[in-house]
Amino acid sequence: MKFQRLAIPDLILIEPDVYQDHRGYFMETFRADLLGEFLGFQPAFCQDNQSKSHRGVLRGLHYQSAPFSQNKLVRVISGCIIDVAVDIRPNSSTFGQYVSLILDATSQKQIFIPAGFAHGFLALEDNTICAYKVDAYYSAECSRGLAFDDPDIGINWHQYLPDDCHLILSHQDQNQPHLREITT
Repeated sequence: MKFQRLAIPDLILIEPDVYQDHRGYFMETFRADLLGEFLGFQPAFCQDNQSKSHRGVLRGLHYQSAPFSQNKLVRVISGCIIDVAVDIRPNSSTFGQYVSLILDATSQKQIFIPAGFAHGFLALEDNTICAYKVDAYYSAECSRGLAFDDPDIGINWHQYLPDDCHLILSHQDQNQPHLREITT
């Protein structure tokens, strides 16, 4: 596995070694020892989540507040997404900044997103399946969100879709607060 720090250094791109032959491929999708060695701490992943989305579905931007803040390890099993992580740590030098990248089933790349980031993704293909590990259980009371279209953050989700495709969001994701309104 290869680990690379992104523009916001706490976000980590992970590229697994994929072994292909005439039968298909094999890869290790997660190694606690290698990830822990790179991070300098060991996330205790306790829950796996998976979603299936149609092209144009935007999920996010989501996070959980303390005491259920989550580190996440995100990957795509089928299809392709634009994955986005927004730094919402109030004392961070990169507060309000985001990183976006393509994750797909072909490259098998993953992203580690630490607690203190809002996370979301846009499905670029039908039948996109996204899976992620978290190190704190889901808590409805601690579930929070951030406006996907917050002008202070400036994510241009529409640039990734053709003109004939529109964003599809849940009612909840259409009505999240702006960055300046949240308290983590």
